[in-house]
Amino acid sequence: MSISLRCLWTVHLLLVLSITGSLTSSFARADEDDRTRLARQLQPLLACLSGQRKTFKLTSQVDVKIDGRSHTVDARFARYSDSSFDLDLTHEDYAVLLRRRTEITAMALPLHKTVFVGRGEIDATDHLSPDGITKRLISSASQVSTYVPIVQSGDPQVVALVLANLLKLHFDRATSSWNLGKETSIQFLDEGKTIQAQVGETHVRLVVSDTDTKANAVADWREMDVVELDRSELERQLVRGVRRALEILAPSSRLTSPPQTAKKVDHGELRWIDGQRVALLHGTPQQIGKAHGELLKQESLRCIDSVLYTFGTAQTIRTGRWFRQDLADAYARLSPHIPERHKTETRAMAASLGLEDELAQTLNVFPELFHCSGFAVYGKATKDGKLYHGRVLDYMTTIGLQDAATTFVVAPEGQNAFANIGYAGFIGSVSGMNARGISLGEMGGRGEGQWDGVPMATLMRRALEECSTLDEVMDLWTKSPRTCEYYYVFADGKTNRAVGVAATPESIDFILPGQGHELLGPGIEDAVVLSAGSRLEKLRERVTQRYGDIDAEVGQWLMSRPVAMESNLHNVLFVPEDGVLYVANASHDKPAAEQPYARLELNKLLQSLPGAKAKSAVAFSRD
Repeated sequence: MSISLRCLWTVHLLLVLSITGSLTSSFARADEDDRTRLARQLQPLLACLSGQRKTFKLTSQVDVKIDGRSHTVDARFARYSDSSFDLDLTHEDYAVLLRRRTEITAMALPLHKTVFVGRGEIDATDHLSPDGITKRLISSASQVSTYVPIVQSGDPQVVALVLANLLKLHFDRATSSWNLGKETSIQFLDEGKTIQAQVGETHVRLVVSDTDTKANAVADWREMDVVELDRSELERQLVRGVRRALEILAPSSRLTSPPQTAKKVDHGELRWIDGQRVALLHGTPQQIGKAHGELLKQESLRCIDSVLYTFGTAQTIRTGRWFRQDLADAYARLSPHIPERHKTETRAMAASLGLEDELAQTLNVFPELFHCSGFAVYGKATKDGKLYHGRVLDYMTTIGLQDAATTFVVAPEGQNAFANIGYAGFIGSVSGMNARGISLGEMGGRGEGQWDGVPMATLMRRALEECSTLDEVMDLWTKSPRTCEYYYVFADGKTNRAVGVAATPESIDFILPGQGHELLGPGIEDAVVLSAGSRLEKLRERVTQRYGDIDAEVGQWLMSRPVAMESNLHNVLFVPEDGVLYVANASHDKPAAEQPYARLELNKLLQSLPGAKAKSAVAFSRD
């Protein structure tokens, strides 16, 4: 995740949590004087948050360290009425000026000299009107929602009394500050109009004051490029982006411990295996897409919010371009290379989710820029001679895709059945294995924007559906127009063959087991090892160290930290000869490499599907 995106989310979180979070601190052992003092100090802020004050200004400065680097974010929020406000967020890498009036909303990006302007009607549900905005920005999937009713009561005495039983905050008379453990200190100055909080190395200063001006007109944006948007789209983008960001930054138990409820629909079933979602789908593309949406509606919508609204908002701020338009432009170029059966499946999924078809189609070409690792070892390298194919996906745990993590077991009519380690709402593949013993893993490179070819995730799924041998997979990549720069490990458990692949739109290079490469180092017999930098060095070291002794347990260890990055979204170890895969997904606070693996038997799962034996070859033996 980029520094700009982290800083933007830090501002949203601290503006809300430095308010509501500080209020959640309690003082169960405080005396009556302390309780009265805190109630008085909270009054100016509570009056703003509860709606008692219709006009006010909040200014804040946040000093935070991210990845060892100090950042300062300045924010100013001025409310003029129930429909009008200004919000400014500034950082050395970005700046956002949001202006909302009764008939117009504008989001200006001064560093890009661009302003997005929406006029007229707003969305009935997701809009930026200051009146009641808290309920629209904070969902029950965020821990912050627990404190919203308390804060909105507006009575500081009630707030102080209720919060006294939640945490142990104590007042230090020597420093005139409220302390929570050794890391958190809060001071109220100027009768509560100024709040200073120190949380570890993060410092927040918040000032409450009167608005010093009336709301100015926002139609004149000199020296800026004006991009006209539908106003409902502009406001929906920001509301859903912030709402999803708060779910990711402060998830409630709905996300950290979701109910593991099994479910069945026509042509689909949702199971939980070792705490992981497994969706079994079968039938025609339309039947599979419909069942996908029916089984995983909430998870799919969260995935879409993560990509389109949260990541998309940060991407718009970084680039100065409207993210959804970038996706639409990419889809226009990629669409001719997507099989009609995939479009039909996506269309059916969109209908069952209640989404526009165009939205679902464009989101399914979301450009993956993964920084990953992969290996395939067999023969002399393994304990039993079997092929073990490991795949490490390092990618954006910070946008919450783990909330939609799902392993799909799919038996499409007329195609190979397969397992796809993926995410609800997304039908393409980045990690998968089919019932013919073919396994595939992808690693992203450079060249974003070179989209005149088959989308990588589409090509991966086509290989699972269409290919029964390693030669067929290699032939598919050679003959297909390709996009961007990607690296792959392909393997065939029937023949104990594997190959590394470096592919760009202009060229393709196959790296055989034991073959040296300038980017990968000397070859290792009966092994293909792909990664980069220190992670490649560590992976090669581990393969060499345990050479001849690698089995499923050691294969999982090969993918542990630091081969896997902190952003490790999922790990999978394929044993295609046995039709078995081991899958680990990230949580909100741990990468996949530090999570338990679920053992999934593809053949057994496929055999449980109605008519699966007649539709797919689900077993084989190696000669």
